[in-house]
Amino acid sequence: MTRFRFPRFRIRWRANAFSDVLGFTFAHWRKQPLLIAGLAATMLTATLADVLLPLYAGRLVDAIASGSTDRDAALSAALSAFGALMALGVGMMALRHCGFLAIIRLTLNMMTDIAGDAFHRVQRFSTNWHANAFAGSTVRKITRGMWALDLLNDTLLLALLPSLAMLVGTTILLGSYWPVMGLIIAAGSLLYIGMTVSLSLFYVAPAASLANQWDTKLGGALADAVSCNAVVKAFGAEDREDARLSRVVAKWRSRTSRTWIRGTNNGTAQGILLVLLRGAIIGTVLLLWWHGQATPGDVTFVLTAFFLLQGYLRDVGVHIRNLQRSVNDMEELVALHAQPLGIEDKPDARPMVVGAGEIRFEDVTFHYAGHETPLYKDFDVTIQAGEKIGLVGHSGSGKTTFVKLIQRLYDVTDGRIVIDGQDIAHVTQSSLRGEIAIVQQEPILFHRSLADNIAYARPEASMAEIIAAAKLANAHDFIERLPQGYATLVGERGVKLSGGERQRVALARAFLADAPILILDEATSSLDSESEALIQEAMERLMEGRTAIIIAHRLSTVRSLDRLLVFDRGTIAEEGTHEELVRLDNGIYRKLFERQAMDLARGLAA
Repeated sequence: MTRFRFPRFRIRWRANAFSDVLGFTFAHWRKQPLLIAGLAATMLTATLADVLLPLYAGRLVDAIASGSTDRDAALSAALSAFGALMALGVGMMALRHCGFLAIIRLTLNMMTDIAGDAFHRVQRFSTNWHANAFAGSTVRKITRGMWALDLLNDTLLLALLPSLAMLVGTTILLGSYWPVMGLIIAAGSLLYIGMTVSLSLFYVAPAASLANQWDTKLGGALADAVSCNAVVKAFGAEDREDARLSRVVAKWRSRTSRTWIRGTNNGTAQGILLVLLRGAIIGTVLLLWWHGQATPGDVTFVLTAFFLLQGYLRDVGVHIRNLQRSVNDMEELVALHAQPLGIEDKPDARPMVVGAGEIRFEDVTFHYAGHETPLYKDFDVTIQAGEKIGLVGHSGSGKTTFVKLIQRLYDVTDGRIVIDGQDIAHVTQSSLRGEIAIVQQEPILFHRSLADNIAYARPEASMAEIIAAAKLANAHDFIERLPQGYATLVGERGVKLSGGERQRVALARAFLADAPILILDEATSSLDSESEALIQEAMERLMEGRTAIIIAHRLSTVRSLDRLLVFDRGTIAEEGTHEELVRLDNGIYRKLFERQAMDLARGLAA
């Protein structure tokens, strides 16, 4: 029985994850400096109210305590302290409200920019990157990182900044009355913060980072199974996929459980330290009172300050844990942003304009990453403008790579590819691909309407132009028979359509593109005879007046082409017309053609 093995994650939490994520965040802060400055000033001013609150609470108690000797003076002092407490409360609430409105604007601006930047980069990553990445995992990295940014901004600007201001302000205020009290608070706060940061960075964060990796893998496994549900059903493999997912979930659960337990242990250690600090502060103020160095109001002042301080300290622990969590959640998004695109436009890249459509490979050497032996070595070939070329050869001989290099989905290792005298490495990729129409063997459609899919080649096209392209592709009749016609949604990747219908929609898209260069990954090899005839007719119509390159699977479909290139291990072993190649003794093309002819004869006999 086959055993399925999952890729082993050799993930180690990077010590510079915090600096990478915070640097990424601060770079976006710098785009809105006035908003950041105003927000910080607002929150710091609001925190000042909390720092002064215990002072006026103490004065209120002293005023009440002195009421037995001079009630009028005591009442005046009490009302003055009461008025100050109310003013501080109202001012704090107003400033915090303004701060919350400001951070909503800041965070939404940043989330919008980050989502757009991430999508921009993912769309432009190389074909090789997309071939090795789970779509579900990529989406999870982006969305999780976006929402982590919301928590990160709240933690830094609404939580940690006011908390640290409160700690510093309270330490200075109490220290100005009793230096020993300021010393105790400063030492206790530094010890508490140091322990919290250390536990978060070196105890909780590594486990959280690994848990996030498995969270990403879980999203990828779900997306992989759901997107391939037709294959699952075809083989009755629902139970097998359940078992496969359960193994991923078990690993995710184990890593997540360890993270949560470590977070709980961190919180308990913080609570113990707060209890010890409480004992030190209350014991010290009692001694001061006993020795006549503190009034009942002073005791109230210290106790109120401590309880506020304790709340802020407890919150600092929570905020640091939130900071650690948000950094872990953003780590993959930041890494995605930092990853090179792979295939990039050169700084001096210019738009390509193709006229005739001549294509030349000049001394091209190319090998895939990780392969020591090049697929192409000093490879030369010229395709004349308007020529119709067929690419023939065994699987892996280099046919598909040939057309991918023309589209610059990969960069050549050496040499160059020239279209109408323009080196494709020195033009913009979008303009290059805009001059090439491609119809793939398995066309991919968006889960949008048929009209939208056809018009994808030229979004500004009118409905009349879309219908004209569909007619040229022999697609109009079947579209008209659908209940919603051109407004019909085709399903994810076009699953609601048959293979022949998808191919005709893809051909209509190519007709509408009206590009001077056409690449056809022959689309008739797995279709019924009626669909094949319709598509073959549309393909011949589409090739007229264009430089056309056809990857041939059925050799009977390339007999009328101008020239055939027979690939063998990255070289052109034979070239010529169909009639010339079938006459070559022991030729590769002749053997392939005879084998297909024999297979067809056996099929007809059966």
